[in-house]
Amino acid sequence: TAAVDLSCVWHNLESMVCTWRPGENASSDTNYTLFYWFDGLKNRMKCSNYSMHQGIFGCIFNLSFPNVTRTYPAISILIRDDSEEIRPVCASKNPTTLVKPATPRQVTLSKINDEIYVEWSESDTFPENCLFYEVEYHNGDLDTAQIIKVIFHYLQLTDFFPVENNYMSIPSVDPNSKYVFKVRAKPKPECYSSKLYSDWSEEKSIGEKTDSVFYFVLIITIPLIVAVSMIILLVYLKRLKILILPPIPDPREILKRMFGEQNEDSQVSKKL
Repeated sequence: TAAVDLSCVWHNLESMVCTWRPGENASSDTNYTLFYWFDGLKNRMKCSNYSMHQGIFGCIFNLSFPNVTRTYPAISILIRDDSEEIRPVCASKNPTTLVKPATPRQVTLSKINDEIYVEWSESDTFPENCLFYEVEYHNGDLDTAQIIKVIFHYLQLTDFFPVENNYMSIPSVDPNSKYVFKVRAKPKPECYSSKLYSDWSEEKSIGEKTDSVFYFVLIITIPLIVAVSMIILLVYLKRLKILILPPIPDPREILKRMFGEQNEDSQVSKKL
């Protein structure tokens, strides 16, 4: 009857989401309740935001600590039911192993000469320099993608005001290709023991993909149009030449016709 497959994720150091499946022998109307506590809390806290999806129970509760600390107490989780027929389950979780950063926000792309710059905002819930990022990009003409690990940088946006930000650049890009980028974050091992990545950011693209079909059709169509136009032009010029410079009759043909008519007249006169 006890809850099974308990799993918790600490989202962006702000909220804890725990999920579990009902026990094999638990009745369908079992109402599980989740409690949690850790050193520093005076009383045990009860989770109140429950959900259920495809037979999996879940509950989310706020959980945050000051940004200045990098040591966190263990979280104790208790799942039980008011009925004595349901066996309670208690587990202790190390929160540093459950950290999942939020999806990187404000991803922007810019192109300067033959270099593409990718920028995104730094998370404001993590201690400084406790995240690294991965940027995945691929040329729109190719199916293979490349992933680059990015550490924290300072981006000099102006000569006077350096802005703290995360960015990377891709040099020597093809100006006639489309490039697609997305970014995700992961906690650094020196800060947290978690192996969870954030979700990928929404894909952003820059440049225009070369349409090979369009160019192929263009290569075939242009010579065909030129050939047809030349044929039409030659026919038109030939007709125009006949109108302007009609052909000169052959004198021999004229003489033949004249003598032929005289012979016919003489033969007729003899018969008469």
